[in-house]
Parts: sequence; C-alpha cells; structure tokens
Amino acid sequence: MRPFDQIERLERAEVLDGPAAAIRTRVQRLLSDRRVKDALHGVWLGHPLHSALVHVTLGSFVSASLIDLVGGQRRYSTGLIATGLLLTPPTVAAGWADWSSAHPDQQRVGLVHAATNAVAITCYAGALRRRARGRSGRLLSLAGAAVSSVGATLGGHLSYHLSLGANHSDRVRDLAPKGWQPLGLLADLPDGQPVRRTTGEVPVFVLRRGQQVVVLADQCPHLAGPLSGGEVVGTGGDARVVCPWHGSEFRLDDGCVVHGPATAAVPRFEARVVDGALEARIVASAGAPTA
Repeated sequence: MRPFDQIERLERAEVLDGPAAAIRTRVQRLLSDRRVKDALHGVWLGHPLHSALVHVTLGSFVSASLIDLVGGQRRYSTGLIATGLLLTPPTVAAGWADWSSAHPDQQRVGLVHAATNAVAITCYAGALRRRARGRSGRLLSLAGAAVSSVGATLGGHLSYHLSLGANHSDRVRDLAPKGWQPLGLLADLPDGQPVRRTTGEVPVFVLRRGQQVVVLADQCPHLAGPLSGGEVVGTGGDARVVCPWHGSEFRLDDGCVVHGPATAAVPRFEARVVDGALEARIVASAGAPTA
C-alpha cells in the first residue's frame, strides 16, 4: 500500500458531502459579488491567486519553525509567524473561492485540507500569543509545522493529482493539427447556436453568426467543461460563452477570460470559408496571430 492511497480514499468519502454542501452554499453566498469572486480566483492575475499566496504564507510558517527547531533567534521566528498570520485571511479566502467551484472528489479532499490547516494556524497563533506573554511557544511552533506539512501534502494532492487550479486546455496547441483543417459545410452550421466539431482528435467549439464563424477549443481551462454546451451572452465585441459547469465566461473574439473561476484563456482557432466549406487552424499562442 502506498502512502497516498489513504488520501485517495478521501476522494471517495461521501460522508464529507453533507458538510461540504453546507459550507459550499455559505461560501457561494459570501462570494455573490462577481468582482470579489474574480479577484479571489485570480482572474486579474491570469493565475490562481491561492497558489501564489500560499507559497509565502506557508513558507513564512515553516521558516519560523525551522528557526525554532535549530534554536535560532526567537525574534526572527516571531516575525515570520506574524507574517504568516497576516497573510492567512487572503490566502484562506482565495482557497475557499477555488474550492467552492470544484468537483465533489476535490471538495472532499479540500475540506480535510482546510481543517488541517486550521489546526496548524491555531498552533502558530498560540505560539505567538505565548511569546507575547514572555514564554517560548517553541513546541506550538513545531507542532504547527508538523500539522501544516500534512495540510501541504493534501494541497499538493489537490493540485497535482486532482488538477484543481491547473489549466485543463493547455495541451490543445500541442495536440491540434497544424495547418487548415476541415470542419464541414458552413451551411450546415446553425446560426447563433454553438456546436461541437473536431479538428484531428481535438474537440472545438464552433459558433456561426451570419457569415462570421468563431472557433475555440471546446475545453474550459478551469475543469474541462464542454463550452459547446454553454450559453452565448452579450453582443458584438462583448459576446461571451459561459461554461455550463461552473460559469466561467470567455470572450468570443479572443478566448480571454472575462469571469472566473477560470484564469487561463481558451485556445483560439482562425477560421475561413473556402467554396462553402469551413476550415480552421490553431493560433500559435493566446492573442497572437498564426505564423
């Protein structure tokens, strides 16, 4: 039996679904303001905010504990603990925002991840409080490191094994055939209604609007939801497709994110019509023309 087999059991622990549903409802209510939710997801950053913050927060805590472990100067350890605690609220808020738009198996592991980190934060806060009273707080600092290492392991499992926060459409540019690929007759496409087609082995989102055609990867970068099953909203340059799974919105003109939880753009294809037949080819990179 491998050590991580126990973590994989958490993915199937349906007993966690009840608490997860209650917490998810509360978190989504708190994040009803789309601007706040997008900020916490990291749409403005183009990268998940939680993973950017957690490195500094966890790094501060662990560094403090290492200083305590080797008997270094307590004032340095105390400063690092205070830094970690100061960064904890935005780090936690960003984590809960990502968690609230995750799959059930991710949410089960995430719930235990959050509970473990809450214990670790309590240890560090206790260490700081004891130091304010003239005591060492060393044992609480070391206990915080031990518990936070478990929380970090669960967080790594979420990121690397369950791909929460990963870009699920990043391989499209590698897998899509180079050059123009046929997608069928333009006349066969419904006007204003997105459909799913394939170029090589890659599924694509195709939307015809009169004689204009938009072709994007059909895989939402957030958790690979099928964009062809989503709703098209807005008009003109503000037209967007809404992912049917978690509500991420992408601009049709260039595939860029308008609203999260996704933070990466959808890969875009150029389109042309030759003798009534639609053809498409992958754009080299986000926002760049094909060479």
